[in-house]
Amino acid sequence: MLYIVIPVFNRKEFTRACLHSLQQQTTLAFTIVVVDDGSTDGTGQMLREEFPAVLIEEGDGNLFWTAGVNLGIRRALREGATQVMTLNNDVLAAPDFVADMLAKAAQHPTAVLGALELDVATGQPVYGGETLDWRTNTRHDLLAQLPATQRHGLHPVTYLPGRGLLIPRAVLETIGLFDEKHLPHYLADFDYTSVARRHGFPVYCNYDAHLSTYPEESGQEITRRRRSIRGYYQHLFGIRGGGNLRNFTWFSFKNCPRPYLPYFLLNGYARRLVGYFLH
Repeated sequence: MLYIVIPVFNRKEFTRACLHSLQQQTTLAFTIVVVDDGSTDGTGQMLREEFPAVLIEEGDGNLFWTAGVNLGIRRALREGATQVMTLNNDVLAAPDFVADMLAKAAQHPTAVLGALELDVATGQPVYGGETLDWRTNTRHDLLAQLPATQRHGLHPVTYLPGRGLLIPRAVLETIGLFDEKHLPHYLADFDYTSVARRHGFPVYCNYDAHLSTYPEESGQEITRRRRSIRGYYQHLFGIRGGGNLRNFTWFSFKNCPRPYLPYFLLNGYARRLVGYFLH
């Protein structure tokens, strides 16, 4: 049984739209768990009134992404989930999204699967996974490499984001939950899927399953649009900082092969120190 875990904090309208897209799936063989981390905009009331079938877990506003997801996963496992999918609330699932993810999971029962992401405004693909060369800290965007005729089926990747990430129970039982202690918000999803791959679980981006996203609404994009000294500090050291140096260091020591670690760290630090002002 598939359980879809969605961590939310305010942004009620995004959550409503996301849940409506899940209600319109061609298969409804799943249960939704929403982790409401102390929302103050009426999210909890909206969930209870408009989506009574949704299971709700609540936080006090200090869970952030990783602990919120873990809270939902624990609930799903207690309920008997055989598969868990983590999903952000600022996505819209295509009508056959869940059906295609389940179909691919049936063919590859030990694989961790992500989805092709489209821009909600244009319908154009914006993210289809990537591979990472640890030696040079160079990321290779699959969308830039694959011709349109090959943008279907499963493609192996180094890691995956947590929005639309299908995880078999066997993976959770083998490597545990997301690393909320060291990676409370960003990089927890890339870390988790990297660890899963190293434990022998294939990691694929499923180009036949589509999610529509709002690229301009990501936390990192909003921070960069409001450049300031305070924003720069938050970028490098804040829990929600996309360039958080502590998180990057932990991710690197945990995942990068030791011979490549010194250069990988130096290159990554340099990118984070200057990248805030370049994007």
